[in-house]
Amino acid sequence: MDYNIFQVLLVFLVTFVIAIDQFDFLESLYQPIVTGPIIGLILGDLNTGLVVGGMYQLMTIGNMPVGGAQPPNAVIGGIMATVLAISVKMDATLAIAAAIPFAMLGQYGITLLFTLRSPINALADKAAENADPKTIEKITFLNMLLIGVVFGLIVTLFFIGGATFGQDIVNAIPKWITAGLSAAGGMMRYVGFAVLLKVMMSKDMWGFYFLGFALACILTGIPALAGPALLLLAFIGFGFAYWDYQNRIHMKELAGTAGANYNGGDEDGI
Repeated sequence: MDYNIFQVLLVFLVTFVIAIDQFDFLESLYQPIVTGPIIGLILGDLNTGLVVGGMYQLMTIGNMPVGGAQPPNAVIGGIMATVLAISVKMDATLAIAAAIPFAMLGQYGITLLFTLRSPINALADKAAENADPKTIEKITFLNMLLIGVVFGLIVTLFFIGGATFGQDIVNAIPKWITAGLSAAGGMMRYVGFAVLLKVMMSKDMWGFYFLGFALACILTGIPALAGPALLLLAFIGFGFAYWDYQNRIHMKELAGTAGANYNGGDEDGI
């Protein structure tokens, strides 16, 4: 495992940009299927990067951050799985498993960072009330810088301490801190979902919400359907959405036809 400082810096810079992309740019550069080949190219093994990135992508399809909930970070996990597979010559499946401690560090880092920067976001709200875009820009850039540096440092820990360094750090964290971060991460999923409902829900959507909740409970309670439950629910949701879309298009067409055939009434003589 001999890599020069230039390669390590490139890995840090790629991780820095991709970390920002996950929460700000949202161009899907952070997906493991994208990061794997890039890291593989930097470390001199594009083929392994493609294989590991594709496998990690399949593993995380249903395990992405939604509404503030933070699973083991797929960005760091995907990058570290590729690094381990290439540098330590691990099998792809073994490398993915070995990358989990680094992904857990990413999860803890994000939860802690989001907690610490909450007061800063309150300053952004105040700046918005005062029509002060420059302050909002500074806060946004500060948040981007912090998340990029945290992710970059976690990944480069491997080049400093070796393949087990991530696990050693996780084990060294006091139990009361990991318990607190885990509790905060568990609570965030409910708070995040509540925020999403507050923004997105309207009175005519509550029926679909309760229907989806009931279907999720039924599907996950049947062992044969528990595995593909997420995919089945997605198909059911798409079916309802497409049905609603077709109905709205049909009603617009009927309204247009009725308007075109309307010649006025007898009262106005037009």
